[in-house]
Amino acid sequence: MVRTIHSQSQDISQGVTETKGHEQGAGDQGIMFGFACRETKAYMPLPIHLSHRIVEKLAAVRQSGKLDWLRPDSKSQVSIEYHGQTPVKLQTIVVSTQHQERGDILDKKGNVNDKFRKAIIDHAIKPVIMDECPKLWSSNIKFHINPTGRFVIGGPHGDTGLTGRKIIVDTYGGRGAHGGGAFSGKDPSKVDRSASYMARHVAKNIVAAGLADICEVQLAYAIGVAEPVSVLVGTEGTAKISERTIEKLVRDHFPLTPRGIIDYLKLKRPIYRPTAAHGHFGRTGPGFTWEKTNKAADLKAAAAKYL
Repeated sequence: MVRTIHSQSQDISQGVTETKGHEQGAGDQGIMFGFACRETKAYMPLPIHLSHRIVEKLAAVRQSGKLDWLRPDSKSQVSIEYHGQTPVKLQTIVVSTQHQERGDILDKKGNVNDKFRKAIIDHAIKPVIMDECPKLWSSNIKFHINPTGRFVIGGPHGDTGLTGRKIIVDTYGGRGAHGGGAFSGKDPSKVDRSASYMARHVAKNIVAAGLADICEVQLAYAIGVAEPVSVLVGTEGTAKISERTIEKLVRDHFPLTPRGIIDYLKLKRPIYRPTAAHGHFGRTGPGFTWEKTNKAADLKAAAAKYL
């Protein structure tokens, strides 16, 4: 038998393992990003937020039996026109969802029919739009529902790939930066995951505190070193106080070492399965500790003397 699983390299472990006299260091070098804005109640960019909510709705109507011909594999994409920083028009919504091979939802060529498309719009798309941004609903929205025609074979059997390949879908849909490291499959000692969660938490609290309308937080780490080597805040000109001052407030109010992040966000719990679908950010529930805005009031009070 060939042994294919082994312990971490001692060269790495000596820098990242917490020992007497040595705080747990970052599991790798890298730059992690967190983003928040005022486009939605969840402080997420509207296009990716709608995409996540649509696939959540698809899962809900499948599990309830309302659309019993749906199957689990699905994805969505939303294109929105902006004027400056303001979403003004829903242009295009794309949904591809796996389904059963049934005559009532397929045409003579075996492709999805109008009944299928109408059901997806009426039960999965429109309810989300009307709940999140009803003013953007219009008869001019372009819909592409299963544009290949059919989607019977799904999951890894249909399109095999590695866990973590959809990293932009996991985060901000390209609106905010991404450091390149996937989240899923990694324990919180890996700052690819834990520091990205903390960066989102920091950015969300900054926006919730009213210090900026848009915020991107960048945390940079060196392998084996506990403290971040860089903390950078960008607000795209929306900050109410200087970005350098906000950076100081971040260091004062948030733990940014790997051990500090793990303890503060309670990341050593079995909380990760829900993150494997529908995105890691803009979510609710006890597991999504990085979505809390518990520091907003403290940040607002601390910033008052700079206003």
